Amino acid sequence: MLGELTQDQIDRLLTDQTFGRIGVSSEGRTYIVPINYIFDGTDVYAHTLEGTKLRLMRNNPEVCLQVDHIKDGSTWQSVLAWGTFQELTGDEAAKVCYALGKQFTSLIASGYALHEMRSNDITGRPRPIIIYRIHLTEKNRAL
Repeated sequence: MLGELTQDQIDRLLTDQTFGRIGVSSEGRTYIVPINYIFDGTDVYAHTLEGTKLRLMRNNPEVCLQVDHIKDGSTWQSVLAWGTFQELTGDEAAKVCYALGKQFTSLIASGYALHEMRSNDITGRPRPIIIYRIHLTEKNRAL
């Protein structure tokens, strides 16, 4: 869709959608992966397991988020937002877990809070879920 989005339209798109793609760059490579997220009007919150995305964000916390609303090939909106990765812990992570759990009820399993859930690696060792924030510093429509 050609045309400008107002800041209100950009914020509404970020709020209404729950799926985006995050781009991280480190060591001369760019890595783009899908994420589920929530947006509080200022920051984006998401979760991940230990892996490439987390390692790259820890090495270079400057990230980009793309979020789309696509009705068809000629009717769509897209936003690019840039910001800084911040890993959350303690009460702050628990609060975000609660919010993620409310929005993404499928992420709650066996009566455990999201931050208590575990996934096993190939050796059977538990992998904790990492909660993070992207503090947005710039938001634009994608061209």
